[in-house]
Amino acid sequence: MTSQWSAPADGWTLVVHGGAGQIRRGVLDADVDVAVRAALNAALAAGSAILSTGGSALDAVEAAVRVLEDDPHFNAGRGAVFTAEGVNELDAAIMDGSNRDAGAVSAVTHSRHPVTLARAVMEKSPHAMLTGAGADRFGAEHGIDQAPPAWFHTDERWRQYEELRAGGRFDADLKYGTVGAVARDAEGHLAAATSTGGLTGKRWNRIGDSPVIGAGTWADDRGAAISCTGSGEHFIRVGAGHEVSGRVRLAGEALGSAAVATIGEIGALGGTGGIIAVGHDGAGGWCFNSAGMYRGRVAAGGEPQVALYGDE
Repeated sequence: MTSQWSAPADGWTLVVHGGAGQIRRGVLDADVDVAVRAALNAALAAGSAILSTGGSALDAVEAAVRVLEDDPHFNAGRGAVFTAEGVNELDAAIMDGSNRDAGAVSAVTHSRHPVTLARAVMEKSPHAMLTGAGADRFGAEHGIDQAPPAWFHTDERWRQYEELRAGGRFDADLKYGTVGAVARDAEGHLAAATSTGGLTGKRWNRIGDSPVIGAGTWADDRGAAISCTGSGEHFIRVGAGHEVSGRVRLAGEALGSAAVATIGEIGALGGTGGIIAVGHDGAGGWCFNSAGMYRGRVAAGGEPQVALYGDE
């Protein structure tokens, strides 16, 4: 298991991820390595531009995730994987730790930025989660940027889909390219956001942990903000996001210890993946039991840090 956490600190903190899985040195293409690092840095820059000028954690996590949704190297937005029917079905969630308002969407097909649609559900509807055609209709009615299927399509994802149809392994790459961000702003408020295309070849409108509030996404100023990536069914069964925050808030555990314990539970059930988190005290970082995880972190007065492999 790989775990790295900053010490508690005043000021703002931002942590992002772009998925976990079999991400190893010598296996990942060199050009992809460079491109992923650039995208993670761009996401950190988008979020920190907001936080460094007194903006909210909620605005920062949305901005960071939107950058990653537009980048085809991640399984979210443009570049999302294809379902068994050969379409892109997108899931996302966002949560405000100051009041525990939350919004989520699943199986959407037309919103360019599912994380922004999830925020609209939170702020412009009486509901916490919308799905499928209804969520798409809500987005169109509320002016969320729409995109045709061709926008989400990438040749590499289609190749993976056809390889699966030809008899390859389910989710053959074992890379959970979900994206996410967590932040603490200068006022001490927390927020989290997560966005994904799910699993290659998923059937029956399968939904993983990313849009499930309390599993793949959670934020509570009294505890922590968490975004997860990995084998979603296991994260749902553990209630990963709420579990980490609850250990901090109710048991007084340090954030890193809470995250390690939660990933340990997931691993005991046979699951793999990772967690990024930031605590009410400004500590932030990540923990994962996979070979690698696309990740990055920046805090007030510090330089951005980006890493991909388990030994970084």
